[in-house]
Amino acid sequence: MFAVRQHRLGGPEVLVVEEVADPEPATGQLRIDVESAGVHLVDTVIRRGEFHVPTVLPMTPGREVAGRVAAVGPDGDGSWLGRRVVVHLGQASGGYAQIVVADASSVHEIPDVLTSDVAVAAIGTGRTATGVLDLAPMTSEDIVVVTAASGGLGALLVREARRVGAAVIGLAGGAEKARAVQRLGADAVVDSRSASWNADLTSALDGRAPTLVYDGVGEPMSSVLYRMLAPGGALASYTGEGPDAFDVPDRRFVPVLGPAMTSRPGGLRSLEAESLARAADGSRVPLVGEPFALRDVTEAHRALEERRTIGKVVLDPRKA
Repeated sequence: MFAVRQHRLGGPEVLVVEEVADPEPATGQLRIDVESAGVHLVDTVIRRGEFHVPTVLPMTPGREVAGRVAAVGPDGDGSWLGRRVVVHLGQASGGYAQIVVADASSVHEIPDVLTSDVAVAAIGTGRTATGVLDLAPMTSEDIVVVTAASGGLGALLVREARRVGAAVIGLAGGAEKARAVQRLGADAVVDSRSASWNADLTSALDGRAPTLVYDGVGEPMSSVLYRMLAPGGALASYTGEGPDAFDVPDRRFVPVLGPAMTSRPGGLRSLEAESLARAADGSRVPLVGEPFALRDVTEAHRALEERRTIGKVVLDPRKA
């Protein structure tokens, strides 16, 4: 099979496509022919060696895959054969490949109405969105600001605001991204690359103050937005940054990554199941960008780091 391999830390150029041996499933595992592999900003952090867990090289990156079960491990359940499944591989790597193995207990069957790339977006980005909305839910009374609103997570939050009837303003960088957020149904879009974004947002709010900010960008933007909140408002952050600067007593800071999310009853798997169900019933469908071929993985990483992407970034390993 072909897989992306990384032999040293560095920029996108360290990712190369190589021919490697097909993996074989052990007891309790499934072998999956991959149709879609998710690409996440965390993947770029791991690639640079800046993740909180040391990067062990050589490796094949990628933690989210969807495809069809081609084989089961010794004494495995043959009923899995041929079924479409999606799985989050956790901290394990291996997803940027034509074939992966995964524990049968960790996979989800893909609902018939979902394509593989949407399923991958649901298992990764959708899982996070579900956790965010658990910890910082919105109602029809809210005035919502979403940063990075054209990204996979931001787009889901804009769509959720429209679904519940909240007013929502998206922050997105550049005209193309702004148009994408407008198509999602945002009441207004502000160009976050503009030097006047703060004043432009104030103008778009038209005398109102946001009651909820969903922040995927971090400082210095997050401090500005935090201080714009209405009394009693909340800034929900999924950047991983600490709360030291968020010190206004009547405005809440809600960190949504780590233990706050994993402590939900049923853990991360329950978030994955709910996200897939929401995507399938149409109530929370991820926005997915045009898939990159496996051979174009360096461009996928570069585009993601340069914030040129719209929606969830995915690879199609069938295009080696």
